[in-house]
Amino acid sequence: MPLEIIRNDITKMKVDAIVNAANHTLLGGGGVDGAIHHAAGPGLLAECRTLGGCETGSAKITGAYRLPCKYVIHAVGPRWRGGSHGEREKLISCYRTSLALARENKCGTVAFPLISSGIYGYPKDQALKVAIDTISDFLFENEMTVYLVIFDKAAYQISEKLFKDIAEYIDDNYADEHTDSRRERLRSLFPGEDEISCPITESAEMLAPAAKAIVKAPAASSLDEAISMIDESFSEMLLRKIDERGITDAQCYKKANIDRKLFSKIRSDKFYKPSKPTVLAFAIALELPLSETREMLMKAGFALSHSNKFDIIVEYFISRGNYNIFEINEALFAFDQSLLGA
Repeated sequence: MPLEIIRNDITKMKVDAIVNAANHTLLGGGGVDGAIHHAAGPGLLAECRTLGGCETGSAKITGAYRLPCKYVIHAVGPRWRGGSHGEREKLISCYRTSLALARENKCGTVAFPLISSGIYGYPKDQALKVAIDTISDFLFENEMTVYLVIFDKAAYQISEKLFKDIAEYIDDNYADEHTDSRRERLRSLFPGEDEISCPITESAEMLAPAAKAIVKAPAASSLDEAISMIDESFSEMLLRKIDERGITDAQCYKKANIDRKLFSKIRSDKFYKPSKPTVLAFAIALELPLSETREMLMKAGFALSHSNKFDIIVEYFISRGNYNIFEINEALFAFDQSLLGA
């Protein structure tokens, strides 16, 4: 994925460049800064002494020495002073300057910590939003893989309200799925049916989402078109939806947080079998409603389920018309779920 949130030690990331949350002297300190200097060895400090420090909101690049990467980009984030002293603008500048340096030095992979969210006191949920928004804006215009590296769960936090809303949505829907009888669940898939004539079995219940998706498929203008839509593969459906939305391939795969090489494979292989997170990523990029999302999933052999927290979280965002894949991935990571994309 072009942007991935992972839990790891940034000093062990085998990427082209890692970003150091440095202080203005660039001579080492505590937290991530101290850990990077310790892992890199004395050569890093010696080179940093030649740089003459760095202003808040800016960044400078050095070699990586003993680290398993090529470069270290030293970004000086702002200290939190209540939010009215230009902190947000300076933090955005940190990420932009770091990404520009990575691009200038032909880096294909870059790993960031959550800058300023440690001893500099920037509220973690706000620091996370700045990081995701700024990096995702850059990736819409550039080909690069960026990792946002979280050392532990305490260093990561989405907004309290969003977390609570999603938790309540999961609780409501997950509980319904596991307390309703199978008959009630099947009837909920086919509203308006007073009686189900066939025996309610697990196999019938498994077929219900697919049957419902077929019923809700968009009307075709001719019999030939209807037959072709039934027979089309996931790849064919994806390309048709891109054309219908009037967007380019690049706009689609970037909004889906999908690597260009993977998209090329999907485009060239009519029978490509994607993973469920990949299908949902494209559904989000195309801003499909739930009915069309279920239809696209069916083409790849999947269905949304209320017995799966991952599915419920994605459904939460789609049902509210929020198709920002990076915000969805923030929430999925917060709930220890797989992320959308490749």
